[in-house]
Amino acid sequence: MKQAPIYSRREPLQKVLLLAGIVLVSLNLRPALASVGPLVGAIRASTGLSNTLLGLLTTLPLIAFGVVSMFTPLFTRRFGLEGTMAGAMGLLTLGLLLRVPEPVGALFGGTLLLGVAIALGNTLLPVIAKRDFPHHTGAVTGLYSSVLGVGAAAGAGLSIPLAEGVGLGWRWSLGSWALLSLAGLLAWLPQLRYRERPTPGRSHRKAMWELGRSRQAWQVALFMGLQSLTFYVVLAWLPELLRDRGMAAGPAGWMLSLSQAMGVLGTLVIPAWAEKLRSQRGMVWVLVAMEGVSLAGLALPEAPMAALWVSLIGFSLGGSFGLALLFIVLRSSNSQRATELSGMAQSAGYLLAAAGPTLFGALHDLTAGWLLPLGFLGVVAVLKTWMGHGAGAPQT
Repeated sequence: MKQAPIYSRREPLQKVLLLAGIVLVSLNLRPALASVGPLVGAIRASTGLSNTLLGLLTTLPLIAFGVVSMFTPLFTRRFGLEGTMAGAMGLLTLGLLLRVPEPVGALFGGTLLLGVAIALGNTLLPVIAKRDFPHHTGAVTGLYSSVLGVGAAAGAGLSIPLAEGVGLGWRWSLGSWALLSLAGLLAWLPQLRYRERPTPGRSHRKAMWELGRSRQAWQVALFMGLQSLTFYVVLAWLPELLRDRGMAAGPAGWMLSLSQAMGVLGTLVIPAWAEKLRSQRGMVWVLVAMEGVSLAGLALPEAPMAALWVSLIGFSLGGSFGLALLFIVLRSSNSQRATELSGMAQSAGYLLAAAGPTLFGALHDLTAGWLLPLGFLGVVAVLKTWMGHGAGAPQT
């Protein structure tokens, strides 16, 4: 009789350790990105970099996400899911430490490495949730995606206190997150005993060709990309928009943290709820309607009730992100297909998202206002509804 795969023979305590590893890995996949925005002024003053080059510190990881995610199945076939995730956490630690030395090239080199590492982690988490928690995928997806939001909020909120309050300066404020990623690596190492290479199946080229011909696979990918585009626009531009509305810099920064905190709530609640539904189309409509109301509120002069609009857009984007990850799980027939769909969705999605902050800023420069840029996000919301309607259909 054929023996069950080793990863399916974990004891309950070992499942708990796996869940703890997933949480620690998730906690590490956003601070490296969210910690840059609040420190842009200090980085500019220290290095003399132009705004265009400073923008690369946000865009470069997104490009890495887009390029690397598609090829994640090649790594998992060679090193297994567990080995690939361990390598990703080691690479993330190295990338964070490379940001500390003075040469500007090290700053960009470290940013590229951590982008590759986060791309691998982003792609593998839905696959591990599907493989190891097949009857609780919604709950596990909600858990780790909410922890991603906690990491983003921590990165955005602690960068300035670490740099100025503790006196680390911007370099070590960025590099200090290597301690957390090292803890994540150590927490994940016990999972290497369960490492197994996936059973050989379709070639990577054939798998991508088949996915490329699937209308629903593209709908999942574009829903992921349109959601991420708006998320990274908010991450990059929300404080600046609120400052132009008359809010002081400190409160504007805390509003960004509020949006990320509400995103945690959205990612915790929505996937667990949506998993119980046969079709997730109605959930897409609710989330996008909430996002549209918040964009309209932010478009008002002086942004009255800003905390309400920021909370709404944070919750809707967090819920949409959790839903996008859940689509990868629900629309896949097994963990190998989930790896392939996750790679495709995150590759196409993040390449699309990479254009968002730059285009939003260009529209703001063109009009010297915020109405047209916010209108652009409204168009994105309409397209996201269209893609989500297809991605939410109950089929694989």
